Amino acid sequence: MTVRTLDRAPAPSPAPRRLPQKLAMAPPLNAGDRLTRPEFERRYQGHPEINKAELIEGIVHMPSPVHFMLHSQPHSDIMTWLGIYRAATPGVVGGDNATVRLDYENVVQPDALLRLEPALGGRSQVTEDDYLAGPPEMVVEIAASSASYDMHDKRRVYARNGVPEYLVAQAYEQRVDWFVLRDGVYEPLQPDADGILRSEVFPGLWLPMDALWAGDLATMLAVVQQGLASQEHAAFVASLHARQPHP
Repeated sequence: MTVRTLDRAPAPSPAPRRLPQKLAMAPPLNAGDRLTRPEFERRYQGHPEINKAELIEGIVHMPSPVHFMLHSQPHSDIMTWLGIYRAATPGVVGGDNATVRLDYENVVQPDALLRLEPALGGRSQVTEDDYLAGPPEMVVEIAASSASYDMHDKRRVYARNGVPEYLVAQAYEQRVDWFVLRDGVYEPLQPDADGILRSEVFPGLWLPMDALWAGDLATMLAVVQQGLASQEHAAFVASLHARQPHP
């Protein structure tokens, strides 16, 4: 007896699994990843849903959700304070959460910054893809506390890359530390007898130490207006005009 068998086509091989297009193009960016600057930027740009990430000494840092009283409000007051100064000081440019390429292992996104235009001696430049490269003249960070990496790893990075002034407002301690770079090392700027901190890089940029955490924006603005009316600021503006390139 002959048994006939049915001819069957071989079962098709399972289709290879494919990652979603976005993941295939840019792997996820996670806190603690160790990346080079180009790879960090590729992943960051490939995930526009990420609002803020930084590369510090080759390690990815991603902040927690932002508190209002501890971060958002003082950040807003700092930006207003810096904006008043910038409006009265030609050649000075401000930035809010701008990406700054400092070196091959450090891409930071400070809460605020002030910089001079390169024609006036500033060391940072706007790149073709609209980021900053090089150290701004002043960086401001709103930190949770003195234990934050803003006061440790980032402070060392800013000093090594030659950021002349670094202001850190620490929420839980309700304090402000303003550092000035001297001989490659940050030293704390000392307030005057009235408790006012005065920038050495930007003459006339004055900050009453207690007003920021008191939420006293009116006093912050009154004091910076006093700085703008000072002889030091007038001399600084005159020096900036003298450095302006002539057509």
